Amino acid sequence: MSRLIIVSNRVAVPEAGKTAAGGLAVAVNAALKGRSGVWFGWSGKITDAPSERPEVSDHGGIQYAVVDLKEDDHQEYYNGFANRVLWPILHYRVDLAEFHRADLSGYIRVNRNFAEHVSKIIEDDDILWVHDYHMMPMARYLRELGHKNRIGFFLHIPMPPPELIQTLPRHGEIIGALADYDLLGFQTEGDRDNFGRYLESRGGQPTADGKAYDIGGRRVRVAAFPVAIETESFARRARHATRTHFVQDFKASLGDCKMVLGVDRLDYSKGIPNRLEAFETLLRTAPEWHKKVAFVQITPKSRTDVPEYGEMDRFISTKAGQINGDFGDVSWTPLRYVNRTYSRSALAGLYRSAQVAMVTPLRDGMNLVAKEFVAAQDPEDPGVLLLSQFAGAAAELGGGALMVNPHEIEGMAASLRRALEMPLDERKERYQRMMEVLLANTIDHWAQSFIDALTAPSRPDLPKSASRTVPVRSTPMPQVMGWHGLQRSQDI
Repeated sequence: MSRLIIVSNRVAVPEAGKTAAGGLAVAVNAALKGRSGVWFGWSGKITDAPSERPEVSDHGGIQYAVVDLKEDDHQEYYNGFANRVLWPILHYRVDLAEFHRADLSGYIRVNRNFAEHVSKIIEDDDILWVHDYHMMPMARYLRELGHKNRIGFFLHIPMPPPELIQTLPRHGEIIGALADYDLLGFQTEGDRDNFGRYLESRGGQPTADGKAYDIGGRRVRVAAFPVAIETESFARRARHATRTHFVQDFKASLGDCKMVLGVDRLDYSKGIPNRLEAFETLLRTAPEWHKKVAFVQITPKSRTDVPEYGEMDRFISTKAGQINGDFGDVSWTPLRYVNRTYSRSALAGLYRSAQVAMVTPLRDGMNLVAKEFVAAQDPEDPGVLLLSQFAGAAAELGGGALMVNPHEIEGMAASLRRALEMPLDERKERYQRMMEVLLANTIDHWAQSFIDALTAPSRPDLPKSASRTVPVRSTPMPQVMGWHGLQRSQDI
């Protein structure tokens, strides 16, 4: 059996007594299950001298190959181009992108360097699976080094329409380089179609079946592979977590209040300020819910070197304090804003304890919090999921979640009230619809579907979701809004 080489920005090398909790780690472990493979990427270390060869270790039959980065490489490639240019543009936030040629040079330099390191460990029959926006041009550089292996790419975040992609200076060298892969996977059919339209704008020709494009003498296949979770094991984790002292003490601290829960990394794409304003609107317009509901927003800080994130943290902290000051008293704190990371088990227990989860990003690739919340619920007394129409999960969970527009504050407040007051029969019915979806598309099924498509013959039958039925059309430019959904960030 050929080896599977996974390439990503960071590698979660196992540590004694610790379990890798990130969504990418779960996905990679599913892909490598029962298969010989290597996971390559950055070690997370900043050093004075670059690595001459990857540092390789073996854990549980999986090889981990990592390299270090120099400080300027990390600043330009990661903090600069990846997170201050690609991240905002791919999340439809062109107004927040800050392009510098030095950062683009660093991004290209690190990707070439990674390709050279990967080249040292590739064997002729290996297949490669590259992950996410940090590594978009990887296949191009591997092709330049002479490798003809099957190489696939999966984008974990959104792919905007070509009108926005083309705002990226020299976009053909970065996003256009995705055409050097054999298979491109996206979270949703909308993301897939957006990239297809981008290829057509660059002269790409769709095949008759609409599953691939011919461009630059190559054929690249495209498909939607909505990423999944370990549904049954996460449900078990949630059941067990409710018996822990942490969850029991937390529930006791709420008293008789119903809990509304938000769990998001600190990022302007998550719509946290809009969510707080919706909760504030509920308290202002429905005083009968005073002292009967508590909103818990768990938001670990991230990318603290990027100024926009510090500005957003200050805004959210101020807003949380203002809500508590306006509506709380000595016996009731309406909102708890927590900046720390919890284990997957602790989060599973919190999900199961919540009556409502607000998963309301302004734009998201998938959002696995939505799926984990559903999987964690008690089937006999499930909570309600409020889900943004702009989350990738909406395509799968829209039949059971209460769908909301995160830019419409009053509408979100009304949906939140409906969720808190929803009768048990309706909650059960909605939960069952969503669980059917989660059980049909598990993380193992997701990984195997991608690998099967990548290793299939040159004219494969891709997943049903890959059929491109939407005709080529012009897409209007979406309204560009500030990170709190009401005004541009520079006006805050």
